[in-house]
Amino acid sequence: MLDCTSDLPIRGMNKRYLIQNVEQIPSPSLVVYLEMVKYNIDRAIEMVNGQTDKLRPHVKTHKTPQITNLQLDAGISKHKCATLKEAQMLAGTGANDILIAYQMIGPNITRLIDMIDKFPTVDFQVIADHPDAVSALSQAVHQRQKTVKVMLDFNVGMNRTGISLQNGATNLYRQIEQSAGLTAWGLHVYDGHIHDGLLTDRRRSCQRSLDLVEAFKRKLGTTDLPNVVMGGTPTFPVYAKVPNVETSPGTFVFTDSGYSNRYPDLRFVPAALLLTRVISLPTDGRITLDLGHKAIGADPKGVRGQILNLSGATLDAQHEEHWAVNIPPEAEVSLGQEIYVCPTHICPTVALHEFYYVVDETGSCIDQWQVTARARN
Repeated sequence: MLDCTSDLPIRGMNKRYLIQNVEQIPSPSLVVYLEMVKYNIDRAIEMVNGQTDKLRPHVKTHKTPQITNLQLDAGISKHKCATLKEAQMLAGTGANDILIAYQMIGPNITRLIDMIDKFPTVDFQVIADHPDAVSALSQAVHQRQKTVKVMLDFNVGMNRTGISLQNGATNLYRQIEQSAGLTAWGLHVYDGHIHDGLLTDRRRSCQRSLDLVEAFKRKLGTTDLPNVVMGGTPTFPVYAKVPNVETSPGTFVFTDSGYSNRYPDLRFVPAALLLTRVISLPTDGRITLDLGHKAIGADPKGVRGQILNLSGATLDAQHEEHWAVNIPPEAEVSLGQEIYVCPTHICPTVALHEFYYVVDETGSCIDQWQVTARARN
């Protein structure tokens, strides 16, 4: 496996990120480095000791059939998504085991059943956390003479979605078991509230989630469930070592400066950068980039990106199409100069771009890949 971990971009500008034919790429643009994407996929497989059946990567980060194909070619057969558009892209690419980690409500129930009709060989699964959602899904599926697997969305502390043990999780699971057209398919456990920087602390936090899963099983009166899907990228190395648990990292495939700085133990490398240019020199010690907040993710709070090839630069006011940057007196910057920025959060950044430019191992831009699943509908 290629060693991409030396001289990571968070430590300065890695020469592997320089684009040989950069003059052919307009700015601002999203640039994806194919060699590093492949490294990250290989790294994820290494972390599960080659057991690709433990991997169910989330498509939310890349949203493209080409990278789905890279994962399929690497032996990864299970996938996870949040939107029906992402599910359609996955199914159209050839993925046949797809978990839609989003509760189906309203018109999305009919759209789901239509998708099951369109892709009859694909195993679609969904999640649920409320009795009304289960009832509505059951009624619609039964009327269309279909069946669908439903995982209970189990809340272990994030409190964004899901139902907790004390609020009736086992009762809801039994409702799924007893509902016409539905097959109870275990637990979906997302733990996005776990942000411990040290892996040892993350292990302790993950153990609390695992203990809740075991408590759920005891209360349900079973020692086994059809499936348990847990975690995201930060907690991936913990669940990768737990038997009978599928892991669903998403950000890993591109990574970003936020995860690289906070979780260096993961050893994934940023594989997607933003190419921007200096479009104005308004005052001494200040430049402006053509990288407004329409081209880079607005979360988390704080700095949205990290400049890689301009030492001492500090990001200042950002607007729709502009980003002011303060530079030290000794910096030599020219109008039109290329600047490489590693976003803090790559997932929402990708969704802002219709396509990205693909750079190969020689540093040459070789293609454009459409972000086909960026829309929700």
